[in-house]
Order: sequence, then C-alpha cells, then structure tokens
Amino acid sequence: MVPPPAEDILDQRLADASDAGLKRDAWMEAPSALEVDYVQRNRSNPDKTQFRAQSAKADYELKLHKNELNQHLRDLHEGNETTDLADEPAQHEVAYTFGDAGSSWRMTKLRNVHRHAKETGRSVDDVAEERYGDLRAFDDAREEERELDRRKMYGKDYVGNEKPSGELFQERKMHMGIHRSQQKDQDEREQELPQGEVMQEEQPPARTVVLDQTALNKLKAQMMKARLRAAPNAAQLEAEYTLAMSAAANRKEPEVVVLGAMENRMLTGDRKGEVRAINNKRGRERGLVEENEDMSVEDMVRQERRTKGVAGGEGQAFAERIAKDAKFDNDLDYMDENATKLSKHVAKSEINLRNTAISDFQKVSRILDSCALCHHEDTATPPIAPIVSLATRVYLTLPTEPEISDGGACIVPIQHRTNLLECDDDEWEEVRNFMKCLTRMYHSQGRDVLFYENAAHPARKRHAAMEAVPIPYSLGETAPAFFKEAILAADEQWTQHKPLIDTLARAKAGGLGKLAFRRCLAKEMPYFHVWFDIDGGLGHVVEDERRWPKGDLFAREIVGGMLDKGPDVVKRQGRWQRGDRRVEGFRTRWKKFDWTGVLTDG
Repeated sequence: MVPPPAEDILDQRLADASDAGLKRDAWMEAPSALEVDYVQRNRSNPDKTQFRAQSAKADYELKLHKNELNQHLRDLHEGNETTDLADEPAQHEVAYTFGDAGSSWRMTKLRNVHRHAKETGRSVDDVAEERYGDLRAFDDAREEERELDRRKMYGKDYVGNEKPSGELFQERKMHMGIHRSQQKDQDEREQELPQGEVMQEEQPPARTVVLDQTALNKLKAQMMKARLRAAPNAAQLEAEYTLAMSAAANRKEPEVVVLGAMENRMLTGDRKGEVRAINNKRGRERGLVEENEDMSVEDMVRQERRTKGVAGGEGQAFAERIAKDAKFDNDLDYMDENATKLSKHVAKSEINLRNTAISDFQKVSRILDSCALCHHEDTATPPIAPIVSLATRVYLTLPTEPEISDGGACIVPIQHRTNLLECDDDEWEEVRNFMKCLTRMYHSQGRDVLFYENAAHPARKRHAAMEAVPIPYSLGETAPAFFKEAILAADEQWTQHKPLIDTLARAKAGGLGKLAFRRCLAKEMPYFHVWFDIDGGLGHVVEDERRWPKGDLFAREIVGGMLDKGPDVVKRQGRWQRGDRRVEGFRTRWKKFDWTGVLTDG
C-alpha cells in the first residue's frame, strides 16, 4: 500500500495546477441552492449564464400590513422592544370614529381584555399590551367606551368627541411619572423668544361665567348708570355685559334651565317645620310631604313670606284640594262635614315645586321670545314696534293700526313688565316725563289727551304699555262720565272691591299727588286705569277676567263711541310691523317736545 501524500506535497500540486491555467467545471463553481433566489438566462447571449444571489433571510422576515390588528407580533419579532412614552404625543390620528361600523368589534375586544385579566389574575395593562401591542390603542378603546356610555346616558342632544383625544393616554403618562425636563422646556422657550426686543405681556384668557337673567339685569343696570354718568368704567362694564350675553346665548345645554331669584323663591329656605314627610312606600319613592299641623309662629311667618304673591293664591289652593277629593259635592252640608279636609293645605314636594317653577319659567321665555315690544338681546334684535324716542328705561312708540284716533302714541318700558305698577321709581318718572311732553304737543295742536292702561289679564304676561289717545277739547270734560258709566256696566253688580277707584280725587283732595295711582292699586291685581290728568283718573279692579273684553277692546269701544268711529275701526286690533310709514311724520311733530334730547346733550 502506497502511503498518502504529505500536506506539503498537496500544496505544491495545487500551486502547479493554478500555474498551468486549469479551471473547475461550471457546475462546481455555481452557488449553493440555498443561496439562489432565481435563475434567469440572458437571451442575447444564451451561452453565458447569469446568476442573481439574494439572501434567504428576506423570505423569513415578518411582514405586517398597516391594517393588521395583531401588532404585538412585531414586538415579538423585535424582542419586545417598547417605545419611549415620553416622546409620544398625547393626540394622534386614527382611521375610525366613535360608534362607526367597527365599534362593536372594538368594544368586544376591550371586554375580552378585562375578562381575560380577571380570569388569569394578571394586570389589565399586561393583557392589553399583549393583545393590542400598544397601550395607546388600549387607552383609545377605553375612551371610546366612555364616550358611548355618555351618549347612551345623555341622549341624542349630547355633544362629545368623535375621535380619541388622548386624555387617558396622557393620564397614564402622568401616573408613570413621565414629565419633560424643566431644562428642556426652558431651552425651548429661550429659543422661541427673540433677542433684544420688548415683549408685550399677554393677558390671561378670561373665564366667562354663565349668568342667570337676574344677574344679567343687574349688570345691565350698572352699565346704563355708568354710561349716563360718563363714568370711567363705562366701557369696561359694557364689554363685560356683552361677553356675559354672548356666553348666555351660546350655552350648549338646552335641557338645563337656570332659574333666577324670583323663580327660586319657592325652592329656597328650609321647610323642615312647615311640612312632614309621608312615611309610606309611595311617599318615600316620590318624596311626598304633607302639611305640619303643629307649626310654630316662626314657621308660619316663614311660609307666609315665601308664598306671598304666588299666582292663584288661596283660590288656586282651594281648587287643588277639591280636585284631590273624589267624593266632592257642591253642597253646604258636605262642606260643613268635611271642613277640616277641605281646609287642609296641600303641600307640594320638592320635585313638584321644581317642575312648576321650570314650567312657569319656560312659559315666560316663550312669551318674551315672541313679544313685539321687547328688545331681544340674545340676537341683538330691536323691538318690532318702531322706536320714536328712546330714554334710559322707557321708550315711545306708535300704536297699532287702525288707530282709534290719529296721532296717538304708546309709552312702553324697555324691561318686560306685566303692568306699570311693577316699574320702579326711575321708570315711572320717565313715563311721567313722556306724559307731560305728549300733553304739551297735543295741546299745541288744539286737542286734549287721555292715557289708559289695560292690565286685566296678568296671566298672559303681556308687555305693559300706556296708550295715549288724543281727543277734541269738547270731549275732554265729558270723558270721565263715559268711562264711569262703561266701567259700572262692564262688571258684576256685587263685587268684593270698590267698582270705581277715583285716583284723581285722591291725588288732589287726598294729598297723594303723583303717587295716587301707585298707592291706590296693587300690582298683583288685574286692573284697568285711565288718566284724565297726569296725576290720576279712574281705576277698576277686574275680578272676573272672562267677562272683560279681550285686548284693548274695552277702551276702544268707549273712545270709538265718543269719536263716532265705525265698528270696522273699533273691532280691529292690529299688530306692530317693521317699517311703519307714520314714524317720520310723528317725529317731525314730536321733535320740538322731545325731552330725551337732554340726555344726549348733557
């Protein structure tokens, strides 16, 4: 046997073969099959074969589509590498909206996360990071769940977010103690500030508080007083009032009713000594109460103060007691036998008082929105009635057409009042100024004038107004007789009040002067009053509103009969319209006697 060649002999043979130009066959020089991706022959040179090698590693790389839900696979491939939460912003864009077609699937996945965490005893964050791959997506799902619950609770009027705001993700970062360094924030501020320039200090944003109607009225009164006195803070008060009005108009809570001080009077105070809770199943469920028969004197006084001036009064309370008695009979014997039950006061629960106050408030709001004499401040719309002359609290306008007497006028307070007795002293003084100036104007035309107010229907909440009707001098002396006879014939024969209240006699002989009208009548009563003089005239308390003519028909019939007007003029009660053609002519005659010029000239 021949022994194998030594290593040095083999090296020498390989060197000699390379020097001789020997080459290996083509199949020996070809790459391995594990490294060949594909083989393509060049058609231009078929004898020459080209190979393209590509790493096989690319075939085994994990490829994830952008819409893939299982993003945690990428973390498994990358070795569970987590991003830095401090560099991630709180807000980001998503391709879905809350409540869309995929919302049900997302909520199911969120519930499965909580269920799995509860069953396995692991933390919710660990399970969420495993299922979602990112805690941000988990927080977005939680935010969507909260938003859907709010929509179900508050109904269709709820206005919320449509996409994730990043609020829960930001809270997570705060709980984890991730904050930006103060040095980094300071460096960024220094880079943003220009060097060598004087910077104006920015005013902090004003926080607008939505005021109720009572607070708005007080703020408006302060603004008008400051404007009349030319106070230095008049512009500031006007800006505050404008901002408060805009905030009240832009309030996005139509179901929330903010009651003022007058509407809240029935709800204020403690009724502990006045009522007692009904301790049965129905009473506990509905919060029913009953009158306390053992009230002390202090409790009675407190109840009297709170219920004073309530619409309806004792008559309405008695009607409510009768309505609750199913066996009531309009018989004196029955009333005598059940006097205790019929005299018992029906105490309303807190819920009923609140609902009553809200109902009355909404009713008044509807009346104010449709009132032709009110200035609608929420929309900055002037009254429909034309404004001839404007003072600080009262303005002068023209009556509706057809006029019962040509050249008439109407004195109206700016604030919506049920009658003129509700006006304060400043408003009443301006009303008297208009009465004086109108009297002078009509006297210069050779005519007399009478003023009247019809406040016979306070439940309708009409805007208070005083009508000025010019009449000939010959009828000025006989006008009291016409009205006296008509008032006596209009109401019942037997009444609780005096049929005629002679305020003119009380003003002259009684010594009340200009206070006669305000002292002889009460603002809670429905009444009619006519002035033959600036200080007084005749008044009448309307006890049965159903027997009293509607609108101004009572006064129009009397004056129409005095002036021989036809029924087509007397019966028609028109409405105010914009662009009245009578305004310019009346202003020309009124300009000489207008007392409001003192306010602007002063």
